[in-house]
Amino acid sequence: MDQWDKTFDVVIIGGGLAGLTASIYLARSGLSVLLAEKSNRLGGRAMTVKKKGAALNLGVHAFYQDGEGEAVLNELGVKLIGANPPPRVAGIWNRKVYDIPTGPVKLLTSRLLSLSGKAELVRFMIKLGRIKTGQLERLTLREWAEREINDPMIRHIVYSICRSNSFVPDPSLHGAREAVRQLQRTFAGKAFYLDGGWVSLINELEAQASRAGVVMATGLGVAEVVQHESAWIVHFSDNRTTTVPNVMMTGSPEQACKLVRGAEKTSLLRWKNETRPMAAACLDLVLRQLPNPKNRSYIAGFWLDAPIFYNSPSSVARLNDDGSFIIHLVKQLGEHAGNPQDNEQQLEAAMDLMHPGWRSEEIARQYLPRITVVHDFRSTDKSDPPPGPAVPEVEGLYVAGDWVSHGEVLADAAFASAKRAAHAIIKRNDDERRTGVSRNRNRTLV
Repeated sequence: MDQWDKTFDVVIIGGGLAGLTASIYLARSGLSVLLAEKSNRLGGRAMTVKKKGAALNLGVHAFYQDGEGEAVLNELGVKLIGANPPPRVAGIWNRKVYDIPTGPVKLLTSRLLSLSGKAELVRFMIKLGRIKTGQLERLTLREWAEREINDPMIRHIVYSICRSNSFVPDPSLHGAREAVRQLQRTFAGKAFYLDGGWVSLINELEAQASRAGVVMATGLGVAEVVQHESAWIVHFSDNRTTTVPNVMMTGSPEQACKLVRGAEKTSLLRWKNETRPMAAACLDLVLRQLPNPKNRSYIAGFWLDAPIFYNSPSSVARLNDDGSFIIHLVKQLGEHAGNPQDNEQQLEAAMDLMHPGWRSEEIARQYLPRITVVHDFRSTDKSDPPPGPAVPEVEGLYVAGDWVSHGEVLADAAFASAKRAAHAIIKRNDDERRTGVSRNRNRTLV
């Protein structure tokens, strides 16, 4: 604790992707930063656990290149090590496994599409990359798909891929702009699987934050954040306090409302009430081998008639040392929980379809009955300005995280919002110095 006997310009609450990213920007600008994480590990949902020597992410994870997240990591000098998967994907329809055509040969031999459907798919894939997604802002994914796609099976394929790469199962709520942009990246092969799991990204961000001078405290929760005159008093779970000019909340809006005294008088309450957290049930398996040679090469399987997704990341990324296979099966729950036992059985049945006999090859498993994949997204029924980075009713309070989206999705939203919040704090600090504003700040932990 002696290392905290210093002043801080910013306290960041939460040590996930957003918190770590913001801390690096802030510290590199010359501001002193304390990052407080209540868990004993940094990373949040980007944590990776080891089971029987295999690196398991918390459910399926893919990093999408050519987006806001990659731009932020390039700015921070963070390099990702891994690989892009080959275009070998399955479509499951009426309990039968088909190739989803990703090239001329697959297209000719596909039994999933009719002759006219194959011709339309070719036209669609050529057109997809040329679409300017900014022109789709007021459309839902369903409206766009029904306008642009005639063949029902192609629409099923599009809906399935979109709910799998966004975790938003309802195309009537999913914005066409965000959905099509993510679809473009998927068809362009921009999904990227990290060697060692997402903990490798967290470790790199942590190393960059440490080099920048960020003070990182794990196992330190925050009990309350209270505005006092022109500053914020942060009460920690160990009964210490610190007074700082800037606080950044990187957890969910619900957590922010619980921690900030008087949150009901700010936009935090409205943001919380408007959120639609998206959840998923995840079955993660470690297998000695994949029993069905026919389906062994599939990197992904999209259920076209159910909100289920199959993923085989260890066929691409280095996630273990013993040659075992890691399989992720996901049921996109959206806002509905369902029955955890039924969901697990449904995911096991999906694995039965892909690899009959897999149970005899099981080494380890991890079942997450309900994990919040994203705390909110820019659903099409929202007309208000997007949240953050500042809480407008009070000075010095900022938000970042996957729910603070200005059009980005998933990890891209976490990275982009962290950058926005950090730059807002840096600008505020620069403005104060330029105008000669000084504050009487007692910022020493006591």
